[in-house]
Amino acid sequence: MSNQNNYAYAPYQVYEAENTPNLRMILMRYAQHWKWFVLSLLLTAGAAYAYLLYQTPIYKVQTSLLIKDDKKGLSEDNILKEMDIFTPKKVIENEMEILKSYALMDKVVSRLGLDVQYFHPTNTIKKEIYNESPIRVIVEKGRPILYETDLTITVEKPGSVRIDDAVYPVNQSIKTPYGRLRIFARDPLKPSAEPIIVRVSPRQKTVDGFLKRLTVDPSSKASTVLQMTLEDAVPQKGEAVLNELITEYNSAAIVDKNIVASNTLNFIEERLQLIAGELSTVEKGVESYKSAEGITDLSSQAAVFLETVKENDDQLNQATIQLGIIQDLERYVNSKSTERGVAPSALTISDPVLLGLVGKVSELELQRDQLSRTTTINNPLLQSLDSQIKATKESLSENIQNLKRTLSSTQSKLKSTNRQLEAQIRTIPTKERALVNITRQQSIKNNLYTYLLEKREETALSYASTVADSRTIDPPRSGSEPIKPVKSTIFLMFGLLGLVLPIGVLGARDALNNRISRRSDVEAISQVPILGEIVSSRNVDPLIMVSGQRSIIAEQIRALRTNLQFLRSNPTGSQVVMFTSSISGEGKSFLSLNLGASLALVDRPTVILEMDLRKPKIHSVLGITNTIGISNYLIQEATLDDVLQEIPGFPNYHIITCGPIPPNPAELLSSPALEQLFRELRERFAYVIVDSPPIGLVTDAQLIAPFVDATMFMVRHDHTPKAYLRMIDNLYKEHRFQRLNLILNAVGGGESYQYGYGYGYSNYGGYYEESNQVAKASARKRR
Repeated sequence: MSNQNNYAYAPYQVYEAENTPNLRMILMRYAQHWKWFVLSLLLTAGAAYAYLLYQTPIYKVQTSLLIKDDKKGLSEDNILKEMDIFTPKKVIENEMEILKSYALMDKVVSRLGLDVQYFHPTNTIKKEIYNESPIRVIVEKGRPILYETDLTITVEKPGSVRIDDAVYPVNQSIKTPYGRLRIFARDPLKPSAEPIIVRVSPRQKTVDGFLKRLTVDPSSKASTVLQMTLEDAVPQKGEAVLNELITEYNSAAIVDKNIVASNTLNFIEERLQLIAGELSTVEKGVESYKSAEGITDLSSQAAVFLETVKENDDQLNQATIQLGIIQDLERYVNSKSTERGVAPSALTISDPVLLGLVGKVSELELQRDQLSRTTTINNPLLQSLDSQIKATKESLSENIQNLKRTLSSTQSKLKSTNRQLEAQIRTIPTKERALVNITRQQSIKNNLYTYLLEKREETALSYASTVADSRTIDPPRSGSEPIKPVKSTIFLMFGLLGLVLPIGVLGARDALNNRISRRSDVEAISQVPILGEIVSSRNVDPLIMVSGQRSIIAEQIRALRTNLQFLRSNPTGSQVVMFTSSISGEGKSFLSLNLGASLALVDRPTVILEMDLRKPKIHSVLGITNTIGISNYLIQEATLDDVLQEIPGFPNYHIITCGPIPPNPAELLSSPALEQLFRELRERFAYVIVDSPPIGLVTDAQLIAPFVDATMFMVRHDHTPKAYLRMIDNLYKEHRFQRLNLILNAVGGGESYQYGYGYGYSNYGGYYEESNQVAKASARKRR
């Protein structure tokens, strides 16, 4: 026999997989298990519902705060700075840091008592009640266990409560195992069976928790409006926190702005006390002098001199005061930058340049104080302010020197004038001259006292009218629906989990599966042609090829019968076809038996050889005796006529059973009698079907291979290990078998068949069911 794989017909090999998208194959693969997906989705939906029941809803509370910036005019000094679009943002960022500072939130927590929470137990979660709690707990001195355990408080009667197993009075300081507490009643208490759960948290932990949930962001880059947002389980508590935070922020800003006014008031008060004492002394001196000297009026000349001297003295005193203030300012300017202090009052100085520089220094130092609270000393903005303060003080020092020289010159001139006037006054009688001196001092002190009173009232009015540089645009408000957890998102996530779980299980099963599960597995590993596919069936009948059978498997066996014609080496001679597999249970006996029956139905003399001498099956499923068979023929104890048996119901179909199982099947198959058997069978039958043992277990099939024309290798889905495909491919490449072809058995409906043919078994089966119904209807009509 020829030992070459030259085919007259190339068995069909499906290449549609190269052009068909893998997505459709994957979807069809998983669509077969739709019940698992539905069950998984139902379970995850239930899990999502249960998860939501045990989650505390979180609400979003927000407010808008306008930070006023009245000093953004485009003056000549800062016109270049105003061109920087990020300058306002830097100011806003400072205010944002102040609003999110620990010190500010600590005041809010302390004022509202937020470190103590009150809950009502429910079937699922503890519901915080905040202001609805009938009691209020104040911790005077807590023990560590207080911050680790929730207190269960029950109202026993109007004047007492129960904590654990002990009863304590309300509105009193009580000593408990948790520390010293004080419990106040918000309203008259009523006995209630529903307990109140009190949770006390450390102050630092509470403050940090609110700061984490607080966000402060500008509404836009060029805006000075801050959007403040707080997330909390109780909307009323969130609104109270934001309101109190804004109040504390405004109070701190007002206190910061009133520092200069307060220092000025203190300076004026000190000066008033000093001038009041001096004025009282002068007035007593005038009274005593007039009483002692008996003076009631002055002459006209004395009045003229007095008026002139008084004006000159007023100017001299003003110059002296201004010079003193200038000296104070000079000492303030010459002080070190690290020695912070308050700028002296410059109320009597009328020089606008000096007043502007003093105000600018005060403003810059105030800004530096505010910034130093939230930043470090290495902050570039803080260093910039220090540079501006230094430069401004240098300009101020130069201006002070000029003004000091001017005032000193004026003072010298006024003193010279005074000396001239005093020389003239000496011509007045001694008594009158003394009276003039005393009256002059009285007038000076009186004018200065009146001036200081006016300035004190102006400063007090400015102090009282100070307002914060912020305004609440929208009061704190919360949404009607919680923002966490988002029900749609939770159900979506659990739904995705419900889809992923079956996919993961199926994918893991496929990844761990080392057996053939689809046609593509075969084509990816082996180059052996696939001659046909046999669908999986629940039919327990071993012989399904009977006359008139129109099932899917029957049609596939008929297609296989047709394909055998193209595997002939001799168009007119008989054909020997061997069925083998890699392991047992792959369906070779079933398919070889039914293929032989199919050939017999078309009047082809056919014989099937039960050559699995180790584990024969065919005779038992057909109910044929196995007293004599192939083993008897090979040891020459029987002739061909002795071992041939006709299969009931098939006149052209014969079988040669295994016979008694020999102890040495391999040696028996190596005898020359095997060649004689096939030679006699070729003379008497058109087709010889050989059911051989699995090639992956024993070598019997390879001993039979030289006497056959074509070999059908069975590969069963979800049964044949993938490792054996490489062995089959090697056998094909080494030409161990004549015209080696694969037959895929027990193919599942759906994916793999659609992948190979382009339509499903359901349509295929429906077609033949319809044909069977038509045939039955025709038969009834003939009757």
